[in-house]
Amino acid sequence: MKKNIYIMFAALAIGLGACKKGDLDRYPQTSISPDLFFNTEEDLALYVNGLLSMPDRGTYLNDQSSDNVSTTAAVEVKNIMRGNATAQNITGGWDWARLRNINYFLENYHKAKVSDEIKRHYAGLARYYRASFYLGMVKRFSDVPWYSKTLNPGDADLTKAQDPRALVMDSVMADLDYAYKNVREKVPSGTPGKWATALVYSRAALYEGTYRKYHNELNLKASANQFLEVAAKVSGEIIASNKFSVYNTGKSASDYATLFSSQDLSQNPEMILVNVFDQAKNWGQNVNSVVFGEYEQAPAKDLIEAYLMKDGSRYNAIANHEQFGFVKEFENRDPRLSQTIVYPGWIRVPDSKPYVQRLNKNFTGYHQLKGYVNSNDNNVIGGVDFPVFRYAEVLLTRAEALAELGTLSQSELDRTLNLLRKRAGLPDLNMAQANANPDPVMLQQFGNLEANQGVILEIRRERRVEFAFENFRYDDLMRWKAGKLLTKSPEGMYFSGLGKHDLTGDGVEDIILIDGSQTIPDEAHKEKNSLGVTLTYYLTGVFGTETTVYLKNGMNGGNIVTEAFERKFEEPKYYYRPIPQKQMLLNKNLKQIFGW
Repeated sequence: MKKNIYIMFAALAIGLGACKKGDLDRYPQTSISPDLFFNTEEDLALYVNGLLSMPDRGTYLNDQSSDNVSTTAAVEVKNIMRGNATAQNITGGWDWARLRNINYFLENYHKAKVSDEIKRHYAGLARYYRASFYLGMVKRFSDVPWYSKTLNPGDADLTKAQDPRALVMDSVMADLDYAYKNVREKVPSGTPGKWATALVYSRAALYEGTYRKYHNELNLKASANQFLEVAAKVSGEIIASNKFSVYNTGKSASDYATLFSSQDLSQNPEMILVNVFDQAKNWGQNVNSVVFGEYEQAPAKDLIEAYLMKDGSRYNAIANHEQFGFVKEFENRDPRLSQTIVYPGWIRVPDSKPYVQRLNKNFTGYHQLKGYVNSNDNNVIGGVDFPVFRYAEVLLTRAEALAELGTLSQSELDRTLNLLRKRAGLPDLNMAQANANPDPVMLQQFGNLEANQGVILEIRRERRVEFAFENFRYDDLMRWKAGKLLTKSPEGMYFSGLGKHDLTGDGVEDIILIDGSQTIPDEAHKEKNSLGVTLTYYLTGVFGTETTVYLKNGMNGGNIVTEAFERKFEEPKYYYRPIPQKQMLLNKNLKQIFGW
C-alpha cells in the first residue's frame, strides 16, 4: 500500500510505538512526549493517518484459502486439513503491536486543544481501526483478551485470560457505532470516512450474526438476530443516503471489469473507499506476473460452475455439463465470468492472436483475469486503482441480513441484489420462485439452512460471483459453517481424452494431449493445425506420473487434477486457530479452545 503522504509519521512511530513483535508489556516509547505532541488537529491527523492500513491489489491473490482456486502455496488451512497442525507449528496471528499504538492514541488525543467535534472524528477513526483489529482476532481465535489501554510492566492484565467472544464483539460493535456516528463524511482521498466505517459496521454485524446463527458450538445463537438487525439497519442507511450507486452504463460485457482495471476510481459512484495508485508519482503497483498464469493460484472449476447462464438459469442443470470443454462452458454465461476468468478468444496485449491457455502441473488450466491489466505500458499497469469498499457489498449485506431474519421482500431484493444482476444483464431474481425451487447442488453444499433456503442460496451465489478474488469467500464459508466444502480438492478443465483440442473457440485445434509414455517430437516433426500454427504438445496421465497434464481418468479423460492428498475438515476445531504454544507458556491463564 502507499505510505507516501505519511512519511512524517514514520519517525513518530519509531518513538511512540517501538516494541518487540507481539509485546504488550511496554508503553509506547516517550521520546516524543504526548503533552508536547497531542496539541493540534494536525498532530491528531498525523498520528491517525499513520494507522492507515488498506488492502491493495495483492488482494486478488487472497482467495487461496477458499474453494475458488487451486494453489501451490503453503496455505495455512490446507496444511491444517492434512492433519499435522498443532499450537507448536501454527504460530501466527498473536501480534498486539498495532493495538498498542491505537490505544496509545485513544489515551492521549483528548489533550489536544481543539473542538470536541475534531476530537470525536479522530477518536472515531482510531476506534474504527481498533474494531477492525479485533474483528480479525475474533475470526482467528474467537475468545481473546480485550485491551482498551496500553499496559505497564507488571500490570495484571498482561497475564489475563481470554475474554469471552460475546464481550469482545460487543466492544467491537460499540467502537464501530461510535465511529459511524462521529467520523466525518468528507475526508482526504484514500482514507476512510463516515460511509467506510458504516460499511465495516454492517460487515462485522453480518459476519457475527450469521456466525452465531450457524455455529452451535458457541451457544450464542439466541443473540444472532441482534447482529443481523444491525447489519440490515446500517446497510439500509447507507442505501438511503443516496451517496452511492451501482456502476452501470448499460455495457454488461465490460462495466463489471471496469471496476478492477480503471486508472481513476475516485469518481466512480460505486466506490466507498479507494486505494489510489499512480505510477507516474511512484505510487504504482504491478501484480500482473502473479495474478496471471502459473504463480501459486489458478481458478477452480467449481467457481466456473457457480456462474448462471445468461438467461438466469442454472449451469449445473444442463444435461452433461460435466463433460463440457473449455470453449463450451463459456457459452451464454453470466458476463461476469468472462470479465473474471480468461475466456476462449481473449487476446493478450501485445499479441494479435487469441491466447492459448498454458497447461502446467498442479494448475487448473484456467487463468485469472480480474486483477490483471491487459497492457504492456508500465504506467498503465502500475496506475490501476484498487476498490477497497464497494457499494455492491452494502447491497448484498442488506439482502442477506433480511433473508436471514426472514423479513426480505421482493421489493428489497429489487433494490439490492437485482441491481447487480441488472448490471450483468441477467434477469431479476424472483424470491418466490427461488424459494420454491432451490438449487439442489447448493442445497447439498449448505444443508444447515432453516428457512428462505432458495433465496439465501442465490444470495450466496451472488456473493461468490460478484466478489470472486476479492478476499470474501473464505470468511463467508467460515461464517456459514461450510468448512466441509474445502475438503474437495480443486479441479480444472475437462478434456474428453487424448488428441487435439480447441481452446480459442475458432474451431481449430490448438493443443494436443499425448500418452505420457510417448515422447514429444522435436519442432520439425510436430503437427500443425489448419492455420499453419504448430500444436502445443502435453504429456498426459494420472496424478503423480511423469507427465504435465493430470486427468482424473488419465488417458481416458476427465477434469484436470491438481493434487492427490486427502483433506479433512474437523468441526468445530478447524474454524479456529490455536494460540501459539509460546504464548501459552508465557501466560498460564490462556486456554486453548475446541480441541486445540
